[in-house]
Amino acid sequence: MATRTDTSAPEGTKAAAKAIEGRSLGRIAWTRLKRDKAAMAGGIVVILLILMAVFAPLIVGWLGHPPNEFHQDNSLLAAELGGLPRGNFLFFENSGISGDFLFGLEPQNGRDLFSEIVYGARVSLLIAFLATLVSVLIGSAMGVIAGFFGGIVDTVISFLMNVFLAFPLLLFAIALVGVLPDKAFGLSGNSLRIALLIFIIGFFNWPYIARIVRGQTLSLREREFVDAARSLGARGPYIIVKEMLPNLVAPILVYATLLIPTNILFEAALSFLGVGVQRQVVGEPGVTWGGLLADAARNSVVHFMFFPGMAIFITVLAFNLFGDGLRDALDPKSKR
Repeated sequence: MATRTDTSAPEGTKAAAKAIEGRSLGRIAWTRLKRDKAAMAGGIVVILLILMAVFAPLIVGWLGHPPNEFHQDNSLLAAELGGLPRGNFLFFENSGISGDFLFGLEPQNGRDLFSEIVYGARVSLLIAFLATLVSVLIGSAMGVIAGFFGGIVDTVISFLMNVFLAFPLLLFAIALVGVLPDKAFGLSGNSLRIALLIFIIGFFNWPYIARIVRGQTLSLREREFVDAARSLGARGPYIIVKEMLPNLVAPILVYATLLIPTNILFEAALSFLGVGVQRQVVGEPGVTWGGLLADAARNSVVHFMFFPGMAIFITVLAFNLFGDGLRDALDPKSKR
């Protein structure tokens, strides 16, 4: 009589096989990132800031007033016209904060500060993101070329890095934006200023990421998979694109997340010094967080200074927390 053989694996064996199931590097990194509560909180804040910038008109229409609309009958302006001392505004007295004006009103023209903060996120994040993209593209290309080819190529590119790193970027930006004509390259007004700021910040910051990519490339070019590609007849461009760049995505991505808050601060500094994006009386608001801080410093009104300062602080902190967590998640040697 034939006996039936049970070929099914025991439940314990199935569970063990599932437990040791292979996972991709991306999945491992995501699992590690989810364990970092600070990084996840920073990432959530970054997403909310981006959504706020994208949907600024809807948010302002729901919770605020048009950013270029004047409200000159508010209590703060009445106090200013009455000659009250500046110290009365120390604890947000007469700031105009109410259910209609969540962050109060600016002291001169009574514009809604909440709306200006929301619209300011658009300009600040746009400049920071695009300038970072320019730096990443130039720096990654220069770094991988210098590290892979070495020799005279590496010497020349490294010399260029040192020249750009020694360049007085802030003074150059102030001088260049200060002599900017009204129209150039088919652009005018704030569009021209934004484009110029993106170029200046992005073009002169590429050596930082180029040095990181160069160091990683010097290590990768001695690895076995690169030697294998060479032995199969692969040329330099193929090895760079197919073998090098996929292994450089992680450090490039991490450094980009850490470079964005630096660019936000640089743009805020230029706007604070009065050479950034200019405020427009009519039309699309040309307001940035740095420009709001400059106006607050001129008027010595604390509530006017507090909210744009906190916007910059929270944004930079969120990007730094997320960048640190992303670095730890993508680093196989990390103990987290």
